[in-house]
Amino acid sequence: MTDTLFTHMERGRMAPQWQSAFDMLEKLTGDATFVEVFAQAPELLDFVMQQFYAKVFFGGQVEQRYKQLARLKLSLVHGCRTCNKQNVPGAMQAGFTAVQIEALQNDDLSPFTEAERAVIDYAAQIALSNMQGHMTEELYARLRAAFSEAQILELGTAMAVISGMAKLSFVLNLVEREPYCPFATVAA
Repeated sequence: MTDTLFTHMERGRMAPQWQSAFDMLEKLTGDATFVEVFAQAPELLDFVMQQFYAKVFFGGQVEQRYKQLARLKLSLVHGCRTCNKQNVPGAMQAGFTAVQIEALQNDDLSPFTEAERAVIDYAAQIALSNMQGHMTEELYARLRAAFSEAQILELGTAMAVISGMAKLSFVLNLVEREPYCPFATVAA
C-alpha cells in the first residue's frame, strides 16, 4: 500500500460499482489505493472508470491492441509499478507476447509491426518526461499509414489522459513507483 495523505474509503462503504473496481485493482496490483481515495469523489471516479476507460480506452475507433501497447509504453517510461502490474497483463490479453513485452522494456522495437512501432514512438512523444515531444512529419506519415486522423487523435487523447492521471497519482502518492521512476520524490 502506498503512503498517501488522503483518506482511504473502506471497500464496504463504496458503491457497488466501485467495489468491483476495487476488486479488479486489488487482484491485478495488490493495491487499490487509487479507488479507495477516489471513491470519496464518485463523480471523478465515474469520469476515470466509465467516461474515459469504458468509452474511450476500451471503446472508440482504435483497435484495443494499440491502446494497450501505448498504455504499457507510457507506464514503462513513467516508472509506475502499479500501472505496469496491470498493463503487462492487459497487453498480453490484447495479443502481445512476453518476448514483445520484454523487448519493449529494453527499447527493442524489432518484434513489432510498423503500425505498432509508430504507436510506440507516438507514446514516447507524449510521455511526461519528454519535454520536447513533437509530432514530426515522419511520425505523422507513419501513423497515417495505419490510422485515420480521428484515430490518431483518439490514441493521443487516450495517452494524454493516462499520462495526466499517472502524474496526479504520483503527486498524491496513490501508486507504487519503479526504482527508475523519473517522478520519484525524495521521501519515496
